[in-house]
Amino acid sequence: MSKKEDKKKGDVPACEKRPDEAELSDRSECSEADKEASESKEQAGPSEAEKALEEANLLAEDYKRKWYSVTAEYENYRKRTQSESARRYSEGRADVVSKLFPIADNLDRALLACSDEGTRKGISMVQDAFRKLLESENISPIDPAGQPFDAEKMEAIMAVDPAEGEESGTVREVYRKGYEQNGKVLRFAQVVVVR
Repeated sequence: MSKKEDKKKGDVPACEKRPDEAELSDRSECSEADKEASESKEQAGPSEAEKALEEANLLAEDYKRKWYSVTAEYENYRKRTQSESARRYSEGRADVVSKLFPIADNLDRALLACSDEGTRKGISMVQDAFRKLLESENISPIDPAGQPFDAEKMEAIMAVDPAEGEESGTVREVYRKGYEQNGKVLRFAQVVVVR
């Protein structure tokens, strides 16, 4: 070999030489230098990849929290709209049934005025059917005769002087029955109250 070739080979560091050309001592020096370089990088701080991984983990946690929040919010919205829909449906049915109350009042008046037994029986049958309809809708009549006046369920249309034995503030007569559904008044009872 010529000196030029030796110089060219000599310019290449020992760790970059092919194994057949490098010596054993050069290999150990090269591996120790690599170890020292990696140790100095570890001591210097986290690498770019570790920083990116940490940022990605933080971002993933943030997305996870947002997802839980949105999921819970959607569940609450779904339950709320479902209960509101059921309430509206129930109120709509009650509105339709409340339009039948005047017909029931007229049936009561017709029953009082009727003298024919066959007609009375027919009117009673219609009234029974109406009562069953009200029961199926959880609607109960407010018929407070003889009870104390309750402004939340009754409407006083007249006040009269007390008769013997009557207490002040009691209902003497029901002019028109009221109706309530699950504690909500659909129609106030119109009553005559003792002063």
